Amino acid sequence: MGYPRLRSTVLDTTDVPLLAEFYRRLLGWSYPEGFDIDEFTDWRSIVGPSGERLSFQQVDELAATTWPDAEVPQQLHLDFQVEDRTDLEVNHQRALELGAVARSDQSEDPEEPLRVYADPAGHTFCLFTR
Repeated sequence: MGYPRLRSTVLDTTDVPLLAEFYRRLLGWSYPEGFDIDEFTDWRSIVGPSGERLSFQQVDELAATTWPDAEVPQQLHLDFQVEDRTDLEVNHQRALELGAVARSDQSEDPEEPLRVYADPAGHTFCLFTR
């Protein structure tokens, strides 16, 4: 008998198609094979190169996190890693162009360069270098 494996991380959103497409384009992932994006507007998943999944679930209301202010805690955030500082800058620009909001810039940190964002639904995510 084995241990459970994480199948998917699911984010609530008031606009499933928008958030799924944001992360699909940010990460370069794809929709599952045979998936008809016109068929589902209340649930979608995207799949990474190693089979990892990020899914999106429709909700009527969602309070965007106010991190670093604690009024609306983040409760969960996503960490994504890039190769180096050059990739950090390229992906920073991509994130902003896709609708992310920059929350914290620690890209000059000598030990752990990173940037923190809110996605279009208000969820927090980070981009780190190796």
